Amino acid sequence: MKKLNLLFFFVFINFTTSFSQEFEVYDDFTEFEFLLNQQDNKIYVINFWATWCRPCVKEMPAFNQLYENFQDKDVEILLVSMDFGKNLQNRIASFKSNHNIKSKIIILDDPDSNSWIDKVSSDWSGAIPATLIYSKSKREFFEREFEYKELENELKKFL
Repeated sequence: MKKLNLLFFFVFINFTTSFSQEFEVYDDFTEFEFLLNQQDNKIYVINFWATWCRPCVKEMPAFNQLYENFQDKDVEILLVSMDFGKNLQNRIASFKSNHNIKSKIIILDDPDSNSWIDKVSSDWSGAIPATLIYSKSKREFFEREFEYKELENELKKFL
């Protein structure tokens, strides 16, 4: 029985460690901020969302489809989780698996959102979902839920 418990312990540790290494976690906005200001030839679509946000979950298939259709066109899609609480990375990993998400997920765990929301966009009230689309020459911010065609049309303005 001791061997079985020890085996279970090592399997559990390996399982949770693999989840914890899956996501970049930023607990300070200043570490994350560079992702909002890349000056390369890519177009960035950065979506702020959470697993508990119904409109965020509803629009996730649009971001999945956008990834599938534009992954080879210098478009980078970053899904920035605003989730908080216990077992954060495991919950997000489960969500990623259940929703077949291929885009990169980043966890922004800086609780002082009042100090950094305006740095994302002065138009942002802090509500989610929210999406920033930018290139080195253009920037658009949206505080709303997207259907795929609407999201694609906004992205195409940058191509």
